[in-house]
Order: sequence, then C-alpha cells, then structure tokens
Amino acid sequence: MFRLRLFRACSRRLFHSGAVSRDQVLEQLQTCSAEDQVFDVVGRNKAKLSVSHVSYAIGQLWKFQRERAHILRTIDQVRNHPQFLTLRVLAENKISLMDDASVVDTLYVVLRLRVEHHDSLVQQLVTEAWNRLERFQMTTLSKFAVCLSDQFLQHSPLMGQITQIVSQRLDSIQDARVLTPLMNCIFALVSPQLRDALFKKADSLLDKMNPLHFNNPRRVVQFIRNVRQMHRPLLEKCNQLLLQNVPRLDIEHISIILGLYHSMQYNNCDFRLAVKQRLMELVDTCTDPATFTKLFASLGPMARQGVREGLESTALLLADELNPHQALGVVETMEEMQCRNLQLINKMSAVLLRNLEMYRAVEIARITQSLILLHCQNPEIFSRLKAKLLHYLQGSVYPYEVTMLTRVLSMLPSSRPDEAVLSRVNTVIPQCNLNDLNTYATVVAKWIRNDSSYRHNTSSNYVRLLQTLNRCSRERLHSFESLDVVLDEVKYLSGGWFDEMLLEESMVAMQNLTDQVSWTNVHELSVYLTRTNYFCAALMDRIASVTIENIDKIHYSATYSTLLPFAVLNYDPPKAEEFFDVCIRHFTPYISSFDPHLLVLLAYALALADYFPEEVVREIFNVDFLAKLDAHLETFPDALNMRIRLRLMELNRAVCLECPEFQVPWFHERYCKQLQKRANSSIGPAQQQIHKLLGDILGGMNCAKAAVLTPYFYTVDFELVLDRHLHPVPYSEPSQLQISENGNIHWQSGSEDRDRMELPPGARRIALDFLDFKSFCKNSWHMKGEAMMKKRHLEILGYHVLQIPHFEWNSMELSTEDAWKEYLRKKIFSELP
Repeated sequence: MFRLRLFRACSRRLFHSGAVSRDQVLEQLQTCSAEDQVFDVVGRNKAKLSVSHVSYAIGQLWKFQRERAHILRTIDQVRNHPQFLTLRVLAENKISLMDDASVVDTLYVVLRLRVEHHDSLVQQLVTEAWNRLERFQMTTLSKFAVCLSDQFLQHSPLMGQITQIVSQRLDSIQDARVLTPLMNCIFALVSPQLRDALFKKADSLLDKMNPLHFNNPRRVVQFIRNVRQMHRPLLEKCNQLLLQNVPRLDIEHISIILGLYHSMQYNNCDFRLAVKQRLMELVDTCTDPATFTKLFASLGPMARQGVREGLESTALLLADELNPHQALGVVETMEEMQCRNLQLINKMSAVLLRNLEMYRAVEIARITQSLILLHCQNPEIFSRLKAKLLHYLQGSVYPYEVTMLTRVLSMLPSSRPDEAVLSRVNTVIPQCNLNDLNTYATVVAKWIRNDSSYRHNTSSNYVRLLQTLNRCSRERLHSFESLDVVLDEVKYLSGGWFDEMLLEESMVAMQNLTDQVSWTNVHELSVYLTRTNYFCAALMDRIASVTIENIDKIHYSATYSTLLPFAVLNYDPPKAEEFFDVCIRHFTPYISSFDPHLLVLLAYALALADYFPEEVVREIFNVDFLAKLDAHLETFPDALNMRIRLRLMELNRAVCLECPEFQVPWFHERYCKQLQKRANSSIGPAQQQIHKLLGDILGGMNCAKAAVLTPYFYTVDFELVLDRHLHPVPYSEPSQLQISENGNIHWQSGSEDRDRMELPPGARRIALDFLDFKSFCKNSWHMKGEAMMKKRHLEILGYHVLQIPHFEWNSMELSTEDAWKEYLRKKIFSELP
C-alpha cells in the first residue's frame, strides 16, 4: 500500500514537471503573426524573458518586415516602440549568454531595423563577435561580414582578420550563399592570389547551386565589378544563370543587375531583350514612386518612342511624390534618354529646386550636368546650383570631388573662376590622377577661351596652372612601374592637352614596360592603341606574340579588341598570317555565342585586314541572324544603333566585292540612298582648290567630275577618264559649286547621278581622293585600314586609284600654284601603270 502511494506521488511530480517544462513564453511568441502581438507578449513577460526568448522575438520582428514589400514596411514604428527598447536592453544584458549564431543574427536584425551604428547594443554585439571570431562557422562569419559592411567597416582591421580567415578556410566553404556575400565584403582587402582563388571557388560553387537562387550570380557579378578584374568566363556563366531567372526577377533586382552591367560596360543582348520583355510586363505594377523610378531608369533608355512617351507621362504625374534621391535618378535617366519633353524637364527642375538643400556635393554636380545637357531653361535653379557648387568646392578636401565640382562649374555660363576656385584647384592638383589632371586641362582651356584678359597677360594664373598640370602629369606618368597601372589611368584620356602633352610619353612609358604585356592585359592595351590611333609597331608586335603564345587563355570575345588595332591602323606584325589565323580559329567555334552586333564588328575588323572567314560570313548573312540583330539593335542607344547598321552595310559591300564566291546579295541599296540624302555633302577648301587646278591641267572643268557616287555607294572626290593616249575625256555636264542656306559649299550634281560614262576602248577611269588627317595614324603618315580598304574596292570596281595625302598637299614644297599643278600632273600622268 505504501509502495502504491509512493508511485502515485512520483507520477504526479513527473507529470507536473513535464507541464512546467513547457516554454509557454516561446509558444506564445511562436503563435504571433504580427509585430504588435510580439510586443504584447514581451510586455506581459518581461521578467520571464530568457536569452532565447529575446533572440527569437527580435528575429520575428524582422521576419514580419521582410515578408512585406518595401513600401509597406513599418520599420520606424517597430524601432520606436517602447517594447523594442525593452528587447534591446535585455539583449545587451544577455549577450554573453548567446551562442555564436545568436550574437550575429541579433546584430544582423537590429541593423536591418535601422538601429544606429553607434548604439551601445550594436557596439557590444560587434565586440562580442570579434572576441569569438576564430571559432565562427563560415556561415556565421559570412553573415557577420555583411553586418560590418552595413556599418561601412570594409577597410577595418576586423575585416582584415576576416579576410585572413577566408584565405585559410576557403576550401571548407561548400555553399554559394555563404561565399558570395563574403566575397563582396572583403573585396577591398583581397590580394591578387586570393582574388583568383575566390573566382575559382565561385565558378565551382555556381555549378552546384540551385539555379533558381539568382542572388548568388548577382553577387559574383558585383564582386567582379568591385575588384575591377574582368573575368569573362565567370561573368558569362553568371549572365546565363541570371538570364534563366529573368521571369522571376522583380524591378528591384533588374535595376541592380543592369546597374552592375552598365558600370562594367558589359552588354549581353539576350539578357537585354529578356529584361526588356520582363519590364514591359511589370509596367502596370510599378505605380508607386520607388518602383516607378527603377522602372524608368531600367526601361527608358532601351524602350521605343511610344513606350518612352508613356513613361514620361507617368513621371510627370508622379513628380511631386518623388523623394530627392528618386528625383535625381529620374533626371539622370532623362539625360541618358536625351529627353526633349519640355514640360517634364521644367517640372523635374522645380522638384529638384524644392529639395536642393537635401543633396550632397557630388549629387549637386550630377544635377547640374544633367540639367545643362537637357537644355533646361530655369535661371533660378542654375543660380542656386552655382552657389551650391562654389560652397562645396571651397570646403571639399577630396581630389575627385574638387575635380567634379570644378568641371561642372566650367559648364555653366560666365564660368570665369574667382581666386578661391583657382586656389582650391592648385591645392589638389598634386594629389590627382591622370584622368583628373586631364579634366583640369580641359577646364583651363575653357576658362582661357572665355576670358579675354588672358591674351594680354601671359603670366596669368592660367599659365601657372597649366605649367603645374604639365609638371604633375609627367611626374606621375614617370613614377609608374606597372603597365596595368598605366593602362588603368590612361584608358579614358582624350583631348588636345592629352594628345600634345601625354600621348607620346604614355607610349614611351608602355614601351619601357613591354615585358609586362601578358594575356591578361593585351585587351586593354589593344583598346588604348585603337582609341588613340597611335601607331606603335613595338607594342603591336608584342601584343601579337603574346596572343599567339597564350590564345587558349584569352576569352573568345576578347579577340575582337585584340585584332582591332591591327585592322584599324593597317599593320601586319612579323607573323601576321599566323596571328590572324590563330585568332580566327580560336573564336570560330563560338560564333553562335557572340552578341550579334559584336560579331558584325568583328567581321568588319577582319574585312579591313582583308580576312573573310567563310563561317563568320555565312553566320552573319542569313535571315535568322539579321532578324536577331534587328531585335537587339532596338534596345541600343540611337548612336550605337546607327554605327552597327553602317558597319553591316560596309561589311556587306566588302563581301560582295572581295568574295563573290560566297554569293551574298547586296541588300543595302535603299539604306545607302537614305544615308546619302541625310549626308553632309559640303566640301573643304582643299577639294575646291584641287578642282580648280584640275580644270587648268586637263583643259576644262568638265574633264573632272566631283563628288562621284560609285557602284556600292563609295564617294570619290574626283573622277576623270583618260583615253589610251592619256588625253582627258570630257563629261557631258561639269560639276558646279553651290552654296547652301547654312553657308556650306557643296557640289550641285554628282552625289545622286550614278550613270557612269561608258569608257572608250583603252581608256582608264581614275579616282582621285584627297586624304585628310583622319585617314592616317595620329603620330605618323601611316595610312589606316579604312582608306586602304576603299582603295582595294575602287580598284575592284575598275578604277585606277590616286590618293593625295594632306601632309603632301599642305607641305612647304607645294606653296605655289605652279608647284600644286606640277604635283597633280605627276600624280595623274606619271603614277599610272
């Protein structure tokens, strides 16, 4: 009996303790479906809250916010709630009791709930995490790194310690969702070796991940952009994964990805087309200012006129609801779209004017530039902007900021600088890179043009400023010991000052570093040579040899830029045939992977160099490819669209003339006629002078026909026919000069008259072209590829081609009329075979 009572008592104690062990507070938190319910549980159980309760409650608050659209989130109300303060105090008191994951999770959430970075809870959590750093799992370490980046601690010693841990434990990471945030947090501190290891690891993990997790490839693209090292294969893989996910992307993610691609100057036509279609589907859902601003920035530049007008109408309706940041985004997109909607321009300028005090220095500069390029007619806002620019300029200590503010100030009317501006510029010049120095040279040239007092004061501030610019630029250029650094600083430089002061010296510096030319930088070096039109055989020979040796390491799409200087500058390296053949064999297997416009440009470059790979020609000149090209060109800016169409015409002409065996039809007749109508047919003084002298030499103005349009729409400056005895054959109608309404001089006939005179037996048709500076390399009399290709084609069309280089015609030797006539006689009668 005693034993039975004892068993019953023990059973009651066991059942009672089981009921007591149930965590009722946690159960209440788990049943909450909104923030108010969480705060109610916290308020009723303050004394009972354990460390797990606090962590769970804070996590739930962010979970509810995250599940809502951005515009519906109530973060401010949550942060300011009295019970949230209770949770913060309890969390701070219980930090030492939290496990590793809870410490970082709590820090992550409170930062997303916009608790100030200097708040004691944030500081304590960061300190605690730092103390435990070495024992963190990589998942926890990745999340902690994100928290540090949120606090702008990317360059801190703590982030350096994380970078070291990543370097030591990289092989242990097996999840792209762990690696990709880490990569972007530590990018500023990685060595080249760790960068390459991260590329390799990311490449491997992207193959293993769920293809629907599009944030992973997006973060890899962001890392490639951040480290400024174009890893083409990895970028292409990321693009393919993102392309697969386009139907699932919202406007937020599309905006981010397009922004990354734009900043990298990376373009993939398939992605642009897919994104354009997706954006068109999202148009009706983007009705609030936040989402519409992103839609406007993403879709506007690639949309057709009708869609653009619709977007502009919506922007006009929402203008007053835009916050300062959104208004700036809309105006910059309008600039990119070359918007001419005066009502919208005036409305946005009024919105900007209303919010002007909210903008920082760089934003004020961006606003000013956009409004100037939009031809805004609002004197009040420009007056306020100028005052703001001067105010920020005088207080700025950052060279890049001073440069931007000075450049934008110079764009304003009456931009003569005062002493304070000149003093500020003088102070920062020694700290500037070559790009900034080039900007200052352009600005000083503009000041000189606008300041009449300069002509009477050769010892002015401008002269001293130019002398300082020249000295600092040379010192900086001569200090470089790395070819990659030189290329990084000069790749965007252009203008008169650069051409005169630095172009040749930059080439000398690069030749001194020729041994550093490698497969990783031949692309950049080739682009620079092409852009500057500078003929440098030593550098081009090195590019060719490195390319031949390392062709398997070079991405197939980079062969275009690598070949381009050889085609444009008309240069054959020592192993020219091997060089071109190696490049052609390398990219040929991938021709279906090229963006259509890039394949057209590549084929045109090869045509300049007199190479016509049959596989490439067949790929381009088929109906499916041309339809795809048309669709892609619709998403391009007008200038690029026109350039690609012109190159396609020129390629079509070259194939028809030089490769008739391919049987490619000439289908640009109508295009060329339209182009001819829009063309500016005005002629220069040299052509007028030559025409008059030809009349004297040949016995009449009707013996030389000017501005002749040949078959396949080449324009020849002068055409003349000599019979078998080398006597001129007159034309039925002479070319006559006519002055247009705008004052340009052009030929009255010839440009539209394509009827060719029948040649008498034994006669010769001669094309005489005046070659201006554009037909030659910048630093020599070496003729460029385009002029050479025209010569080949005219010869195929039956012409004997004679060319008059500008440097011969304008030389000291030809300074009299008799000398010019003798020169023309020798050209016409002595150079003929």
